Amino acid sequence: MNFFRSSSRGKTIFQEKFMSKEKSNKISRGQVIGACLAVAALLALMLMPCPQGMTVVGQKALALFTFALIMWIARPIPIYLTSIAVVLLLPLLGVVEKQSYAFGMLGKDIIWLMVAAFVLTSAMSASNLGKRIALFLITRFAKTPTQTLLVFVLVNYILAFFVPSTTARASLIIPIALVILEVYKATPGKSRFGKLLALQGVQNNAFATSVVMTATSAQVLAVGFINEQTGAHIGYMQWLIGSLPQAIITTVIVFLIGIRLYRYRDEFSGNMSDAVASLKQQLADLGPMSAKEKRAAVIFLITLLLWATGDYQKSWFGFAISTEQTAVLSMLLCLMPGIGVIKWKEANIKWDLMIFSAGAYAVGSALDDSKAASWMIDRLINATGLNHLAPSMVAIALIFITVFSHLIFTSKTVRTTILIPAIITLAKGLGMDAAALALVCSFGISCTITLPPHSKVNALYFGTGYFEVKDELLYGVIACFIEACALCLVYFAWIRFVL
Repeated sequence: MNFFRSSSRGKTIFQEKFMSKEKSNKISRGQVIGACLAVAALLALMLMPCPQGMTVVGQKALALFTFALIMWIARPIPIYLTSIAVVLLLPLLGVVEKQSYAFGMLGKDIIWLMVAAFVLTSAMSASNLGKRIALFLITRFAKTPTQTLLVFVLVNYILAFFVPSTTARASLIIPIALVILEVYKATPGKSRFGKLLALQGVQNNAFATSVVMTATSAQVLAVGFINEQTGAHIGYMQWLIGSLPQAIITTVIVFLIGIRLYRYRDEFSGNMSDAVASLKQQLADLGPMSAKEKRAAVIFLITLLLWATGDYQKSWFGFAISTEQTAVLSMLLCLMPGIGVIKWKEANIKWDLMIFSAGAYAVGSALDDSKAASWMIDRLINATGLNHLAPSMVAIALIFITVFSHLIFTSKTVRTTILIPAIITLAKGLGMDAAALALVCSFGISCTITLPPHSKVNALYFGTGYFEVKDELLYGVIACFIEACALCLVYFAWIRFVL
């Protein structure tokens, strides 16, 4: 399998390809143009006469947000550096009255929730608990090719709770999938079964992610915007219950379409029992469940229990532990000497993403607090005639825009920063339930499944060689359309019972 073949220097071909790309510091012409446009937009919006109906503070907030938006999209510098600049400029330009408003964003409960999620993911990966669960399910239930596909769907959903990181989940599943494909003699680039298994791996990773609020920081950021700007109190269970129907509907329909689209029944010469035997050996090599795995399982079950009972704790005990408090408690248990699973230095916390999120949250909130967002949305409504459309049509349009926006903005966090506050403001302006609409749209943020560069998960599966770009684009567009339709169904028929 060339995906994992080692070079003479001890790295896989995949690692060499992407590490060499990361080491390149060359800035493209597009990035230079983007940086120039960002600075030009900042100066133009700052120096022009203040528009009627907008405050001077709102004008500055709009200028800074536009600057940050262009920089995040063009990426002439890393997105976290743009966020650092934004946090510095907010008080310097007088967009916020107190420095603590901008600098204090790293102390927001949403940021703590992200940090805790990374620690939990690191703990589950270090303990091998996720790998044991995946191997157990595959060896126990995958007896035929179709059953194998179904089991990998199930594995993705179960691991979404234990291994929230999308990349970690893909990295865990792909080696197992490759063992099965090798025994089936599924040739990369030729096997329809291999193509379908890899493509569904990309898609089910995204669908499963949409169910678990903490599975990607973009979803946590979206909840922060919704709770802050609408006064809602959306937590782990509200997200789970609200999102699960659309994920199940989408997964089932896309699975059935995939079987019809890539007919594979006539291509097998291998025996599934050989693959199962190989995987059983890997499971046996893990040995009995270690003390570290048991501790990780207990910590995670405690976390799920507290999240699941969050709405009832007040009546049961007289107090309630919030979603963020539960996450921090779990982080504490994972790191605690003697009872924990990992040490601090083993926690893979993506601080660059934390810095980016803090800056995005700061400038997004400043835009909302200064009423600049309301001013823009009012102008948009009047210019496009949205106020003359039925609210249902506006909701459908926004849901489809959110799902397909990854074709333009590949970063989930950037899309969240752009779309969710705008959707909230627009919904308020049209008299719609802003929290409900923004939440349903947030369920579609993780849908980045049409092209390899759209996420690390896509790139990992693409690196196996089992599908081409056109394959992912075709199947991905179909899946995105189905998910958008499922989200519309959830918005009109389900979400009202959740919030």
